[in-house]
Amino acid sequence: MALDGIFLRHLTEELKSLIGYRADKIHQPSRDELVILLRGSGASSKLLISARSGSSRLHITSASFDNPADPPAFCKLLRRHISSAKITDISQAGLERVVKITFKAYNEMGDTIYPFLMVELITGRANIILCEESGRILDALHRSDIESSARLIQPGAFYSLPEEQEKANPQDTSAEELAERIISSNKRLADAFLATIDGVSPLVSRELAWRVSGDTEMASSELSEKQKDALTALLKDFKGWVSCGTPYLLSDLAGCPRDFSYIPIHQYGRSFAGAEVDSFSSLLDAFFEKRDREARSKALSEDILRLLTTAKNRAERRLAHRLTDLEKCENREQKRIFGELLKANPYAVEKGASSVRLQNYYDENLGFAEIPLDPSLSPSANASKYFKEYKKAHTAETALRMLIEKDREDIAYIDSVFEALSRCQGADDLASLREELHEAGYIRRNKKAKVKPAMAKPKEFSFGGFKILVGRNNRENDFITLKAASKSDLWFHAKNIPGSHVVILTEGKRPDEDTIIFAASLAAGHSKASIGDNVPVDFTEAKYVKKPSGAKPGMVIYSKNRTVFVKPRTK
Repeated sequence: MALDGIFLRHLTEELKSLIGYRADKIHQPSRDELVILLRGSGASSKLLISARSGSSRLHITSASFDNPADPPAFCKLLRRHISSAKITDISQAGLERVVKITFKAYNEMGDTIYPFLMVELITGRANIILCEESGRILDALHRSDIESSARLIQPGAFYSLPEEQEKANPQDTSAEELAERIISSNKRLADAFLATIDGVSPLVSRELAWRVSGDTEMASSELSEKQKDALTALLKDFKGWVSCGTPYLLSDLAGCPRDFSYIPIHQYGRSFAGAEVDSFSSLLDAFFEKRDREARSKALSEDILRLLTTAKNRAERRLAHRLTDLEKCENREQKRIFGELLKANPYAVEKGASSVRLQNYYDENLGFAEIPLDPSLSPSANASKYFKEYKKAHTAETALRMLIEKDREDIAYIDSVFEALSRCQGADDLASLREELHEAGYIRRNKKAKVKPAMAKPKEFSFGGFKILVGRNNRENDFITLKAASKSDLWFHAKNIPGSHVVILTEGKRPDEDTIIFAASLAAGHSKASIGDNVPVDFTEAKYVKKPSGAKPGMVIYSKNRTVFVKPRTK
């Protein structure tokens, strides 16, 4: 991606239209993103500032964001210092990927102050830093390590720009001098552009090399005299592009955005399609929208994913230990027999013996049993010891079987939440899933949360004149199965596979076979078997679906069902 220093220069010039706007609202939808709602001149804009690795940028956006109920500490700090503050300047540090946004605000005493945000979009080190007018850092999105960092980013320290690279600024250097440096570098031509000119990305460097030689791999030392002249002419044009660029989006043949720049990109021939865009902000919005939405959902769901993984590993370990203990209980009958034989034959045991060999009249062949003994105990005491061990093993087996069944139910439930998590689309779905996990006893509710998350509305489909409901998580599954469905409605679920409950609201009518297959396909598509081809789906009338007492959300039992095999679908 080519959000280089020169692209940022064009973007900064575009963002200067925001000077005079006030920061009305400030949100931090994810750990590495800020959204500032700006108002001014009878209009409003949303400024997105992202320090996320791989998609760091700032621009005006039209995207919508789900914001956490409790804003992070850095967001609260920004609200305290720049809420209602007016933007007075937006500037770039040379051609570095650093932008300074200066605000005019008022402190508690009513004095005018000028705090500023430093937005650093350096690859791998993107950051957002709030500073006082004096340059003293109030805080940063990412603080540096106090002991090992050469450049201190900590509250109380004074802000300093990142170390500059030793490259030529194309605005201050003649085309001839730039050409001479590139030719004498003895590098691959694209690498020579990248190492010589400040503010250019690898994409632009390859494009310039291709325009000079028709080859992105040619070495600078191999240029002919004609190509050297072409290099100088291109650099003169390039100096103009630095001052006046065009938002350019590069897409693959399927229409998926692949890269962007401030100049047309021709190096890929017909493999990619390019198009000019209205503005640099709309260009970045179009490029990052889908990938950011997916990254944001992934970041928001990471804590749930870790919790579920830990809970499942713990349940599986418990299950393995209990199965091992259950195996040890399997020889309990032998202990009872040993006790009975000792009780019937006390005279056959010698005093102080460590074992005795007695005829086993419980054996159909009347064979002999070798019985280990405690030499310090009498025959009757050894018999009592075996009876106690038998009783203990019998009690343990009963308890273990109940606990093993509970562990298996826990694992099945966690798998169902994993499956629901894979289908979450935004903060509302995740909040509903967190509430479910709280109700199931897996997490504590956030004490700072002011409102209990509402249950999202189940997905609705229409087919054959019937309304079909699909649960997106276990709370919704319980709702549509136990509350929304009437006794005669048809209920569907992928057979022995975690997934959604699906209900056809029949209103007393009988759905035809096509409607039944459609609903079954939805149940398969909203299950862990969604990538299969021939998925078994059970269905029955809702009156035959029951929730056992104490069962976790979404866990039901059913009877009088039929099974159909269908191809999964989600819409």
